[in-house]
Amino acid sequence: MTVGGPMITLYNGRQMPQVGLGTWMAYPNEVAAAVRTALDAGYRLIDTATCYGNEKEIGDVLHEYLTSGKLKREELFVTTKLWCSHNRPSEVEGQIRESLMKLQLDYVDLYLAHMPAAFNGLEGVYEKGLAKAIGLSNVNCEQVERVQKSAKVKIHNVQVECYLYFPQYELVELCKKHNISFTAYAPLGSPGRVNWKHPSGAKLVWAEAKNPLENDVVMKLATKYKKTSAQILLRHLLQRDLAIIPKSTNESRIKENFNIFDFKLTVEEMKELNDVKHRQRLFFQDLYAV
Repeated sequence: MTVGGPMITLYNGRQMPQVGLGTWMAYPNEVAAAVRTALDAGYRLIDTATCYGNEKEIGDVLHEYLTSGKLKREELFVTTKLWCSHNRPSEVEGQIRESLMKLQLDYVDLYLAHMPAAFNGLEGVYEKGLAKAIGLSNVNCEQVERVQKSAKVKIHNVQVECYLYFPQYELVELCKKHNISFTAYAPLGSPGRVNWKHPSGAKLVWAEAKNPLENDVVMKLATKYKKTSAQILLRHLLQRDLAIIPKSTNESRIKENFNIFDFKLTVEEMKELNDVKHRQRLFFQDLYAV
């Protein structure tokens, strides 16, 4: 069994696993089993957020594994995120402390904010050791450049939507220029997104989208390598040197998504995937106003 998988070195020297478990839409009645399955399968990066409403259940599993001796804290990489309702720098420390209490941890390995205005507050919790790395989620090139110019602590990580049909080439290159690690969420095209509901009960109306799992090139390569379409999509991003956090609560799929280290796409195959013509963004940030 592969444990941890390949690592990405953040510019401050800390190591981040390249493959992790995403937990958006992993609800409290199912997320604990998913995290156990992931940790037992070799995952060492768990990604959550205040707004997911599952930090407490994830924390219970982490506490179980840490206190039983199954894992050491330094073997885990836990990411969580500040929600958009608390962007004032003065509010950030209180928010991360709430997350740490739920996660039953003394620190998180990576703390992200959705709004650049909160970054000064992230610097504060980084300097206090409450977060070992900090970054931004759902941002564009202009925002990254603006934060980098004014930040005392430079951005360690950017996490955004990135998959076959929305490859984010410009942002990836900018992050490489600034030595910022890049995490792709929705790496499979987020097929479950249509089931998302706001706590108020409101549902989003999603635009029709092509399913990357059914792309002809992807299916051809899946047949060649005796892998699933999901594994081809994940391997493609892995070979672009991006971190990936596929979400699943299905035991077999969690294991399948981590079983991508025993084959390698050729240069020609990578180019074929990179050059796919269809382009479509799935997540527009007005969803935060629901």
